[in-house]
Amino acid sequence: MIDKNIFENKKAAYYTLGCKLNFAETSAIGRQLAEQGVRKALPGEKADICIINTCSVTESADKKCRQAIRKISKQHPGSYVVAVGCYAQLKPEEAGRIEGVDLVLGTKEKGNVLEYFNHDRIAVSPVKDVRTFMPSCSKGDRTRYFLKVQDGCDYRCSYCTIPFARGRSRNGRIADLVNMAEKAGEDGGKEIVLTGVNIGDFGKSTGETFFDLVKALDRVEAVERFRISSIEPDLLTDEILEFTARSRRFAPHFHIPLQSGSDEVLKLMRRKYDTHLFASKIHKIKKLLPDAFIGVDVIVGTRGETDEYFEVSKQFIRSLPVSQLHVFNYSERQGTAALNIDYRVDSQIRQERSRQLMEISGRKIREFYRSQLGTSHQALFEHTKKGNKMYGFTENYIKVETDYRISWINQLIPVTLGSFNENGVIMSI
Repeated sequence: MIDKNIFENKKAAYYTLGCKLNFAETSAIGRQLAEQGVRKALPGEKADICIINTCSVTESADKKCRQAIRKISKQHPGSYVVAVGCYAQLKPEEAGRIEGVDLVLGTKEKGNVLEYFNHDRIAVSPVKDVRTFMPSCSKGDRTRYFLKVQDGCDYRCSYCTIPFARGRSRNGRIADLVNMAEKAGEDGGKEIVLTGVNIGDFGKSTGETFFDLVKALDRVEAVERFRISSIEPDLLTDEILEFTARSRRFAPHFHIPLQSGSDEVLKLMRRKYDTHLFASKIHKIKKLLPDAFIGVDVIVGTRGETDEYFEVSKQFIRSLPVSQLHVFNYSERQGTAALNIDYRVDSQIRQERSRQLMEISGRKIREFYRSQLGTSHQALFEHTKKGNKMYGFTENYIKVETDYRISWINQLIPVTLGSFNENGVIMSI
């Protein structure tokens, strides 16, 4: 039984580290508290409750979580501090020892955060017991909405702790997700990003498919635009690509994890594809959607990545007609199979490999932007104002700058892409 008196006249502050999925889940927790009368603390205002949604994708992420928790506790002295998320699930005792933390909730528990206030100190269930799906659709402080469609992962990549933190693959029902999208559209949402841990695996708990979901959302009249967030290359089917090419609402924007351009390293990582399959997906996208933005995740310095394998990977990546790389340094994670691989890459070599790929990424994003100069698009403008300028993103994810007009906030505006400014942002003309 929830004691509603503990929430009376309370203010809450929310902090999210990590992925877009975490942002959606933080917002769902915020709604739970708002329903009890807890209002969001204004900037500079001392909060009574602090919700910190953590990440644990790398050792660096763990460190950032610890630092953030300490900083937030000091900013809001005397507040009730709740740590949730992947770091809380994987290292609950460590999180609970951080000065200022009052409550640590695991993956299963964070969906019902109200039940644990002023009771348990640490409430974390074994990840094997995580079966429920926590739906969420929210924009928070952003213009676009984030619709959580799936959670967990049944893949067992050798470097990854996500299955240990989030459990088995599970998802919401298409009918319920469509209803959430319709409500977001009625609330003024113009764009929705589909989020999850492994969204292409959608349907494990409902007998549906991700393609079924895409087709159903495409019929939601209240929403102008949908984006597919990160999707595994082996799950990005030709039927999804062909449908997107003729879709009324799905944006020509893909984010596809490659992780390595070496087949030998992909085998060590236990990935479910090879470079031939990956390249075929990229070329299929460019054939169907020549102006599509393609972002690619790459991990450098993983166990077993020799100098030779890295050079092969670099050359493969250089050959791909992609738009941008998201480069991550490999991080040893306790309990992962990668630790059984003998060959270890020195941290300085990891940094150098990261630098080389970031140079390639910089060239690719400039090439992509140059290819779009003079073309016309629809840009969704955001509320952020810098000087007398405002920013928006086109359907193919090009950041556009123009003169500030308050009436353009959260509006899809026709733009023609002009020249670059000093920050590499394209100005509309």
